Amino acid sequence: MRVIVVGAGVVGTMHAWHAVERGHEVVHIERESQARGASLRNFGQIWVSGRAGGEELATALRACDLWEGIGKRVPGLGFRANGSLTPLRTGLELAVAEAAVAREDAADRGYRLVTADRARALNPALRGDLTAALWCERDAAVEPRTAQLALQEALLASGRYTFLGGREVREVSEGAGHSAVRDDHGDVHAGDVVLLCTGAWLGGLVRELAPGLPVRRVRLQMMQTAPLGEPFPTSVADADSFRYYPAYAGEALDAFDAGQPQHPTAAAHKMQLLMVQRADGGLTIGDTHAYEHPFDFDVVEEPYDHLTRVVESFIGRPLPRIQRRWAGVYAQCADTSRVVHRQQVRDGVWLVTGPGGRGMTCAPAIAEQTANELNW
Repeated sequence: MRVIVVGAGVVGTMHAWHAVERGHEVVHIERESQARGASLRNFGQIWVSGRAGGEELATALRACDLWEGIGKRVPGLGFRANGSLTPLRTGLELAVAEAAVAREDAADRGYRLVTADRARALNPALRGDLTAALWCERDAAVEPRTAQLALQEALLASGRYTFLGGREVREVSEGAGHSAVRDDHGDVHAGDVVLLCTGAWLGGLVRELAPGLPVRRVRLQMMQTAPLGEPFPTSVADADSFRYYPAYAGEALDAFDAGQPQHPTAAAHKMQLLMVQRADGGLTIGDTHAYEHPFDFDVVEEPYDHLTRVVESFIGRPLPRIQRRWAGVYAQCADTSRVVHRQQVRDGVWLVTGPGGRGMTCAPAIAEQTANELNW
């Protein structure tokens, strides 16, 4: 088959990967010269630990296995099975972690409650105060700013992949046994199937093809430091992540919410701490969440100040200089229990969007499921 993929973020690139892997020819179209959206502006974390039980967890676990396999073939992904630690300091935080470890699917996530000494053995950079930590062995990471480029290089080597950057798709047409897209250069690209993996681009052509799309946009702020000067072997979350991820819902979380209110800054910006070390030694740190559109255009400092204080309390030292700050926008299903929105919008034309904060984690499995559903 000839597959036309529109959108070169991680979801689109993984659809191209699966198509080429199954012997098909792919034309990959991106409106920027290269993807510049949420697929680059994230942690690069393959985050299994907090996923809801059932379909979401199964998708994340399958995706983690796929990431690992692809990473062995494409070293430029920077895949590493680094696991994650959530340091604990209070009895209420500990109770949420204990409830997580008692889940029936705890072993699938690699959950384990560890002592402070064991947490520091796993990540010696955690020199701050903690009484215990929740360890999730199945969490992993890749390098988000280079992953798509590394995948494209491997795809190009197949001889069945063409990448066309700097082209915006303006029209989708359908005919007997084939579909086609017309780009803003006036070129028409015909194929057996068209996959629109357009991320947070929900207007224009997407709105025309899928009016009333049950997907919203979410804005976040993040930052990255200069090199830390020492290894930071695991990802790290704070207890506010318990409030954000569905795996921790239950009576212990209710008691935590009631007895240990969120810091006002964290509450105002719907924050959690996630942190991972990049290949250059710097730390990627975030994040905030804004759901009301139109979004503010400002990148505000108060959340960064809060994150800095939290991180420094964990590592017991000042953070290196902040080298960059940024905002990003991703697409999330309005029903957040849904892993992704996959919709046939024309004969032979499919829209795949809305994984939300699961995009980097789940993209390989989302694309595999699309390929299976389309009987590639």
